[in-house]
Amino acid sequence: MLALVMAKDVSRAPVKPFLIQKDDDGVVRLTVRTTHYNRWNYPIVTSSLVDETFATANAARAHAREHFGAQTGDFASQ
Repeated sequence: MLALVMAKDVSRAPVKPFLIQKDDDGVVRLTVRTTHYNRWNYPIVTSSLVDETFATANAARAHAREHFGAQTGDFASQ
């Protein structure tokens, strides 16, 4: 009997709404991401880089909580 294994569709995996990255200069940046779904239920992600820079990832998290209502678990890092 042949067993079918379906791989998880990575393109449809939920995206964390806040991305924290450190650039080449060591400055921490915050990106706000919003996800909308088209009529085929395919996710369309829009990313907006926040103009402000931060010294630490914790400072970026605090900014996201204060200005965007972020909660624990809403953050991804790279």
